[in-house]
Amino acid sequence: MGKANKAIVMFGAPGSGKGTQAVEICKQFNFVQVATGDLFRENLKNNTELGRLAKGYMEKGALVPDDVTAAMLKDRLKRGDEAAGYILDGFPRTLPQATMLDGILRELEIKLVAVINLQARDQTIIDRLGGRLICRSCQAPYHLTGKPPKQAGVCDACGGELYQRADDNPQTVKARLDTFHSQTAPLIAHYRQAGLLVDVDGEAGLANVTRLIAEAVRRVM
Repeated sequence: MGKANKAIVMFGAPGSGKGTQAVEICKQFNFVQVATGDLFRENLKNNTELGRLAKGYMEKGALVPDDVTAAMLKDRLKRGDEAAGYILDGFPRTLPQATMLDGILRELEIKLVAVINLQARDQTIIDRLGGRLICRSCQAPYHLTGKPPKQAGVCDACGGELYQRADDNPQTVKARLDTFHSQTAPLIAHYRQAGLLVDVDGEAGLANVTRLIAEAVRRVM
């Protein structure tokens, strides 16, 4: 297995199942998942220069600028993993970020081969996130009805405590969805025009969604 030189963007609204599907597809195809949330946690934990920069903005309650997030992503991709490719989860979310990503991938000679667009109705996402639980220790995701833990309130993987994020209440979810739709409609058009967008029914059930994404990945790889 050589250095990863292909990338797929996993794209969709908050709660569309991007993270869950990224993990499954990485297992099937020997990809490496590069999630924006993980990059922030890693840089903050290791007290890197970029981590300290991001922390300064976060402590002021400000959004971390795109160029800081992009720099974290570039540093991560420069490691050159022994894998079939990368799944990018959480970046890009806007048209300017897509332009930054194009530049990074071009410089590192990594080819973007597909953008998987997980489609789900707003009401489905509101219902889904209303039952979402996260492990406080290992961040493993669960759902009260879709993927309940074996023991209530306890993570199957590490025994950690499960909790509901404050921003998973219906009002906050609706606001997040409004932001998503306004920021990302141009991004969908951008990737569709580039011939990279693959629409996948994100409401088809967990196993079916994984199968649909896997079929798309096989086509582009």
